[in-house]
Amino acid sequence: MKIAVLVSGGGTNLQAIIDKVEDGTIRNTSIEVVISNKKDAYALTRATKHGIASECISPKDFDKREDFNRTLVERINSYKVDLIVLAGYLVILPEILVKEYPNRIINIHPSLIPSFCGPGMYGLKVHEAVLDRGAKVTGATVHYVDAGVDSGPILLQKAVEVEQEDTAEVLQQRVMKQAEWLILPQAIDLIANGKVEIIDSKAVIK
Repeated sequence: MKIAVLVSGGGTNLQAIIDKVEDGTIRNTSIEVVISNKKDAYALTRATKHGIASECISPKDFDKREDFNRTLVERINSYKVDLIVLAGYLVILPEILVKEYPNRIINIHPSLIPSFCGPGMYGLKVHEAVLDRGAKVTGATVHYVDAGVDSGPILLQKAVEVEQEDTAEVLQQRVMKQAEWLILPQAIDLIANGKVEIIDSKAVIK
């Protein structure tokens, strides 16, 4: 299975995927390209270090959003990928991309959906909301991407305990280490090996 990984920042989830592909934990999978909307994203450096093609495609470089949308779809299509993985990609996906890849785009979200998700809920904002509400348990979710925000079929979830003295930054690190870096590679492996089926808008693991 060929995958494209879209990322906006440092790429720690990307690194988890690279590591698991290289050590054979993720089977039958190759990373064809890493795409970022930011030229200085360290994720692009990670890709280069591992011999993976990388591109920066930023909405800021286009006069019209439609031109960005079309270019993004065309560049992804050029790599003939089977799956698109959003690993901290902070750009709203073009509708034409979602339609082009139905049930072939997955995202990692830093909470247990349907809690602490939806428009505007990403990154540290999620963990701040968790702490503000006094939640005792949070975690991460891998879900398929549909036309909504964090609304597609849930594939995998892993819970993480919230500790009394947590700050948003400390909690973010724990969620990444104990959940995100584990379930995102696991989800890719399941899909690559034909273990997932969408039935009645739910992701069913065989």
